[in-house]
Amino acid sequence: MSLKVQTSNITNKNDPKSINSRVFIGNLNTAVVKKSDVETIFSKYGRVVGCSVHKGYAFVQYSNERHARAAVLGENGRVLAGQTLGKSSR
Repeated sequence: MSLKVQTSNITNKNDPKSINSRVFIGNLNTAVVKKSDVETIFSKYGRVVGCSVHKGYAFVQYSNERHARAAVLGENGRVLAGQTLGKSSR
């Protein structure tokens, strides 16, 4: 049995805490990579409270800034579905 991460689609809150705990993932091959894949990869860095996937990019919302920074550092240079991901947090 695999662990399913269930998160909200909300990643656009504009309060400072939310902005600082959000990670942008660019250069994402969304023809292959799904929301559940993004959640699984990024949940190892902390509690993911939101995830939204759009054509070519995604946002992951963490419960705090420390988790977001850990994700950016931990996934630096990751190749997923043949593309090197671009990541940033505020």
